[in-house]
Amino acid sequence: MSQDNDNRIEAITLDEATVIARNEEIEKEREVALRDLVEDNRFRPLRALENGQQGPWHVHLAIVDGMLALSLKDRAGVDAGTIGLGLGRMRRVVREYFAICDSYYKALRRASAQEIETIDMARRGIHDRGSRILSEALEGKIDSDFETTRRLFTLICVLHIKG
Repeated sequence: MSQDNDNRIEAITLDEATVIARNEEIEKEREVALRDLVEDNRFRPLRALENGQQGPWHVHLAIVDGMLALSLKDRAGVDAGTIGLGLGRMRRVVREYFAICDSYYKALRRASAQEIETIDMARRGIHDRGSRILSEALEGKIDSDFETTRRLFTLICVLHIKG
């Protein structure tokens, strides 16, 4: 197995216990983010690597006591630790992302193509900002690329949905 093949997420799960219900659009975003993340990502949990563990990695995402918990298992299925991140710095951008997504899905039903494109550009901009904030929070803990972080941000947003 190549080194690059080791530095990736092989499987990812979400703590579904915290989610009451999701609409069809959110469920589709979750499915796409999960699929795309597993297909193409760069993920190097630095502490686990320092401890001699190797990927590819299995990741379980959960929100526990207001913190994001990334529970890791290495290629052998051995616990590789949990990385906890405070979500305070992301709350505002998650709220903004929910609001713009709501506007986007409503616009798809009734707006012109130009209006939809404008809202979609704003939606992408907010998503990118949230991804950059997440990337800063992961610094020194996980080395990943921007696309991996973008998909993780989408999944964090899904975890925030309470019904």
